[in-house]
Amino acid sequence: MKKLSHLEPKPIWEYFEEICQVPRPSKKEEQILQFLENFAKKHDLEYRKDSAGNMVIDKPASAGMQHLKKVVLQSHIDMVGEKNKGTEHDFEKDPIQPYIDGDWVKADGTTLGADDGIGMAAQLAILASDEISHGPLECLFTVDEESGLTGAQALESGLFDGKILLNLDSEDWGELFIGCAGGTDTTAIFDFDRENVPDEHQGYHIQVTGLNGGHSGDEIHKGLGNAIKIVNRFLWNITDHYDVRISRFEGGRAHNAIPREAEAHITIHSEDVENIKKYFNAFEAAVKNELKVTEPGLKLTLEEANMPEYVIDEDTQHDMVNALYGCPHGVHAWSQEIEDLVETSTNLAAIKLQDNDAFQVTTSQRSSVDSAKDDIASMVESVFRLGNAKVDHSTGYPGWQPNTDSEIMKITRDSYQRLFDQEPEVKAIHAGLECGLFLQKYPHLDMISVGPTIKGAHTPEEAISIETTQKFWDLLLEVLLSIPGEEAPA
Repeated sequence: MKKLSHLEPKPIWEYFEEICQVPRPSKKEEQILQFLENFAKKHDLEYRKDSAGNMVIDKPASAGMQHLKKVVLQSHIDMVGEKNKGTEHDFEKDPIQPYIDGDWVKADGTTLGADDGIGMAAQLAILASDEISHGPLECLFTVDEESGLTGAQALESGLFDGKILLNLDSEDWGELFIGCAGGTDTTAIFDFDRENVPDEHQGYHIQVTGLNGGHSGDEIHKGLGNAIKIVNRFLWNITDHYDVRISRFEGGRAHNAIPREAEAHITIHSEDVENIKKYFNAFEAAVKNELKVTEPGLKLTLEEANMPEYVIDEDTQHDMVNALYGCPHGVHAWSQEIEDLVETSTNLAAIKLQDNDAFQVTTSQRSSVDSAKDDIASMVESVFRLGNAKVDHSTGYPGWQPNTDSEIMKITRDSYQRLFDQEPEVKAIHAGLECGLFLQKYPHLDMISVGPTIKGAHTPEEAISIETTQKFWDLLLEVLLSIPGEEAPA
């Protein structure tokens, strides 16, 4: 049963609900690509793909508007797959279940995928319409944005030829973005040897849940709790004072999400159990007090558990716990040029057991200054090298340098003023957008990024504003009407 079909603007919400039915986690976009191909064939629209899977669907200009400059509308087709603990959902098979909560559309226990499903829905609504007036259009759908912008990195030259690009992947209505940070990932591997569980030990389970989590670009400055940091802080303190061994430590999922849950399976010498329980009570109270404003739902538990099959060797335990404690997380520097803009940050994103003989730690770094991005990545690397881990960096992606003389920025700003009788904010964003990578292959592009308000992206609390989706749609159509004609050749 359709739940969103009565919302306005109807074309966007109908297509968004269709998109929710198609599984599309990062690197698993085959089904949504087939959906787009079927859509193009149904509407007799030309389409093409490059070797990475990025797709362009063409739409001829409306009658009398063939002379306008060609516009590229762009979104990414993948989504972050995060779910609440206990939620039964397979992101490679199961549809997203959206529902309405006041002015917001949310999902039942999972990420919603409005990032960037709503951009896709806007593109499809325009492509399918015979009533919307516009010049020649190319709709670009990129793959694998959420796990490192690899689709944009592999984008082939010549896939499109428009010179104006509207990125539909922003999440703050009322703000027009003309620049973004670049980023890279730093991964550490802690190999370990298995050892027998020591005599007279008991199994225990420490867990952190109830954190907000959030987008590591948009929300890194908000002082949100990091579940991995909290669990590791507890482990660092008790392993330093008591006979405690670690068997398993896992938390976080996506490189671009602040981890909201983490857990560890440990063993404790029977003589230390009561002292550690007393310490846990004090630790719990201290952390909840520290995060009482930003994380009122924080929950910490320490419970007796089954004995594990093994524990990791003491040297690796010492190295890993110390490296995780020392690893920076959060804002590293604020921009000296743009007020209230985070310049450089790092996110301790995930830790997981790899092949039963190593722990993999994933971190991500962002900066609007390339040298600062390299510096913070090296800082993270140095901490893990001190912990005897093997460290690797991703190829990363460049930032998008703001162009204050941008023609499409002025068109979008003026369109916003006409529609809403107020001035939008024109700014750069700390989150990573694909625009910087587009410029490497298409240096002629004039770009802007815009979108409705989305809260809690990359978490099961993700929600999109219904009111600002209508405004986003109105602005998009107004901008398309305001595109100037091609200059006549000299």
